[in-house]
Amino acid sequence: MASSFFVLFDDIATVLDDVATMTKVAAKKTAGVLGDDLALNAQQVTGVKADRELPVVWAVAKGSLLNKAILVPAALAIAAFAPWAITPLLMVGGAFLCFEGFEKLAHKFLHGSDEDHAHRDERAKALADPQVDMAAFERDKVKGAIRTDFILSAEIIVIALGTVAGQPLQSQLAVLVAVSIAMTLGVYGLVAGIVKMDDAGLWLSRRAGAFTQAIGRFLLAAAPRLMKTLSVVGTAAMFLVGGGILVHGITPLHHAITQLAEGKAWLLSVLLENGANAAVGVVAGALVLAAVMAVQKLRGR
Repeated sequence: MASSFFVLFDDIATVLDDVATMTKVAAKKTAGVLGDDLALNAQQVTGVKADRELPVVWAVAKGSLLNKAILVPAALAIAAFAPWAITPLLMVGGAFLCFEGFEKLAHKFLHGSDEDHAHRDERAKALADPQVDMAAFERDKVKGAIRTDFILSAEIIVIALGTVAGQPLQSQLAVLVAVSIAMTLGVYGLVAGIVKMDDAGLWLSRRAGAFTQAIGRFLLAAAPRLMKTLSVVGTAAMFLVGGGILVHGITPLHHAITQLAEGKAWLLSVLLENGANAAVGVVAGALVLAAVMAVQKLRGR
């Protein structure tokens, strides 16, 4: 009897070790979406009053957990009853990432600054107008952020599912749940820190002590730069992750890129492989954006 208990404990430890290993692999593959997820969710809170930023972030985080509670069972059902659909879904998710990245670039270069000014003016007028229902404004912000999160969460779940395809159901469930919780806590914990970074800087800059004030001024200066950096990193990650998914789904292209990087020095090999993935991502994003614009034009939008 005692030996059977030890065997059971050993089996449990082995399963947990396998789950931990697969979770790390899945987290690495989905981390590319993290930069864009951070930037998008931090931007969603802009325009909200300072004392309402954290409640809004918390409301979106709860919505994100609900999104993942819907997506995880759906992903497991696909893996159980239609495993052939995982690769096409990954390809669609990769193409969508590339499309989002290229759309952001096109938007930025075509009419980014004028529209940014218009959005800032609109938010300023809304905050200054006592007749504006700020509760409704917050609800709209939260709903929009949760819709955006649903798309990003779907991408994360599908990418994570691709790493555990073929594993037992309990391992798939454990990995998807672990990745979902870790990503939600990580993203919205960091978003809360980012949106309150300028407030913390302002508070410290008004405290006594030259060193404390210097830290406060540094945080105030760093907050907008951090947002811009997150946006750039997020866009680059979209092309790298999306392009990488597409490359892995197209076997001849994957082999060609692997052979190109094979035998090179480590750094050159990494640069070649990631550069090729990013190039494929940019081209795919441009093609999808062109197709979307053509369809919209035909529909008269």
